[in-house]
Amino acid sequence: MSACAMRVAVVGGGPGGLYAAALLARQGHTVEVWERNAPDDTFGFGVVLSDETLDGIERADTAVYAALGAEFVRWDDVDVVHRGRLLTSGGHGFAALGRRRLLEILHERCADLGVRLRFRAAAPDAFELAASHDLVIAADGVHSATRERGAAHFGPTETAGHCRYIWLAADFALDAFRFEIAETEHGVMQLHAYPYSADASTVIVEMRDEVWRAAGFDLCDESESAARCAKIFSEALRGRPLRGNRSAWTRFRTVVNARWSHGNVVLLGDAAHTAHFSIGSGTKLAVEDALALAEAVAAQPDVPAALAAYETARRPAVASTQRAAAASMRWFEELAGYVDQPARQFAFNLLTRSRRVTHDNLRLRDERFTRAVERDFGCPDEGTPPMFTPFTLRGLTLRNRVVVSPMDMYSADGEDGVPGDFHLVHLGARALGGAGLVMTEMVCVSADGRITPGCTGLYTAGQAVAWTRIADFVHTSAPGTALGVQLGHSGRKGSTRLMWQGMDDPLPEGNWPLVAASALPYRPGVSALPRALTTAELAAVRSDFAAAAVRAADCGFDLLELHCAHGYLLSGFLSPLTNHRTDAYGGPLENRLRFPLEVFDAVREVWPDDRPMTVRLSATDWAPGGTSPEDAERIAAAFAAHGADAIDVSTGQVVADETPEYGRSYQTPYADRIRNALGVPVIAVGAISSWDDVNSLLLAGRADLCALGRPHLYDPHWTLHAAADQSYAGPSAPWPPPYRAGSRKPPTGRA
Repeated sequence: MSACAMRVAVVGGGPGGLYAAALLARQGHTVEVWERNAPDDTFGFGVVLSDETLDGIERADTAVYAALGAEFVRWDDVDVVHRGRLLTSGGHGFAALGRRRLLEILHERCADLGVRLRFRAAAPDAFELAASHDLVIAADGVHSATRERGAAHFGPTETAGHCRYIWLAADFALDAFRFEIAETEHGVMQLHAYPYSADASTVIVEMRDEVWRAAGFDLCDESESAARCAKIFSEALRGRPLRGNRSAWTRFRTVVNARWSHGNVVLLGDAAHTAHFSIGSGTKLAVEDALALAEAVAAQPDVPAALAAYETARRPAVASTQRAAAASMRWFEELAGYVDQPARQFAFNLLTRSRRVTHDNLRLRDERFTRAVERDFGCPDEGTPPMFTPFTLRGLTLRNRVVVSPMDMYSADGEDGVPGDFHLVHLGARALGGAGLVMTEMVCVSADGRITPGCTGLYTAGQAVAWTRIADFVHTSAPGTALGVQLGHSGRKGSTRLMWQGMDDPLPEGNWPLVAASALPYRPGVSALPRALTTAELAAVRSDFAAAAVRAADCGFDLLELHCAHGYLLSGFLSPLTNHRTDAYGGPLENRLRFPLEVFDAVREVWPDDRPMTVRLSATDWAPGGTSPEDAERIAAAFAAHGADAIDVSTGQVVADETPEYGRSYQTPYADRIRNALGVPVIAVGAISSWDDVNSLLLAGRADLCALGRPHLYDPHWTLHAAADQSYAGPSAPWPPPYRAGSRKPPTGRA
């Protein structure tokens, strides 16, 4: 396309718009930029660019790269101040410069390339420009008028965060990026600060909205806010003042668009997407957008193809950044829950908050700091990774922190709920694979409590005999591996086909009656209508759970988990979306908790006192009006008060119209919140796939145990292989004697 010169209009003269203008001008296109502010006007102070972004700039335009390189302030260290204690982690590699200087460099480059820059000029409507230009780039920021004008097509969603923050500056250069907390009478406040020139630093002060209001910042103007923030963080600022630049307290708004282009109009930078400042990504994303757009224009035959290629190339990277930014933003919003952590664990938690920096990555950056965190955690020596430290629940000590998550297999012998050879091999193989705890699938407490005809149970003597055989095999052939049983009742999600025949689809014949907290079908118009349980029937269900627990103890299970998640019977009582009862078991949360707690108490009474009990919860329903994180805390606290030794924190599957926010380790923030709010041990689940993630979650104090499902389907010996990959050969991951010859990877290639 570059052979055919185009007329290009750029709405917005921020870094992304200017850089796109320069790159397209280099290709021979005629480019005009409209910027409503003066050339020396700018909001904010310093900007941070990553090495990855700089590499792209160097490849695309060495002149801009050289000009930036002459201006950058670089540093490696992150300083974390926790209750007066300074901890430093090195090897992080930041580069920053003043936003005004960045704009000057881009102004100069655009002028050299013949770009027409219109300052103090409101741009015409982007869709009007589209009639007279071949390409219109809307780089008009987070409050994009173009996005608003084309909202019906772009499909934007905007979500405001729970914190207020303000951009300020100090007239001296910090030695490193600095993060510090202030525990005030109004609540926790935090400072993010970094140098951007030889004599200046960016300073961001952030706090929860309710803390901001309680402290009276809602009544302060810019100068008052700067003075008060300088006083609160006087030690970090060495007693120096702060200054603003049209600085105002605001909430961060996360912007997502379903589409980035409409005809020949394309969104770029904050107009298309935003990512929280705590991962330093706004300018980075905009500049990378400009690089990708220019590459697409050069490579594609026409504008529609170029815009499609641009969006295809950028969406995965932007989505990944937004997920990391959301995790980072959420961490800071929940900061008050972490301040009681030990100092080094707090610092490690901070550094790994976005999940982009992990335990293994941080060890490469700063081995000394990471080893200190490991020692604090309890790793006995440098050769023992965190995941291979033991953990004790009641009278059971697990040799490592890895759990094979409960996974329904739908493979019972016949339709009698008897586990057969498949379960012996399936659970036996995972036990031989080295995990500290192997969990059964949900074992049903009655025939009518099954999900499918292929589900196992513990309501007959024959089933108990079969489970005893499996428990004996695990304890004999994989000594040191604990075997846990998960007890549950399907509730309104029962009487369905096997998963691979049609998940949640009703049986074509042979259905059994369904019961639930309320007479609400799981999938309206598809699922069978359950009957709301009467008070007398609740007593019978309680008895079924207790009887199954007695059988489980006799079978030799080491741990029992009560399934109160995923929309099954007990979960159905907890969620306001599925419990519409008007008796003592419905209404407010304390009533919705009543029956699940009665079941827990009945099971705990008959379950051996020295064996632990855990509870699996759905910490959110992923649906409006459902269980909230605050509700989840209260539910977990109630079970802990009744004697639960740990909370297994899952999410969703409660209602069919849920909208989960999938992603790597996407459920762990809920476990993290419960653990740090209540001080109760938690099991984290949900797209945890690497041993590095397990180590990171444990060291950060976000979980005590990590449960992995699909990775153990892919590799039954996942734990042993994780040990081998980390060169660990200690007692917490022993290879069974017949398998020891395979404890090292076989050689590959030719001798």
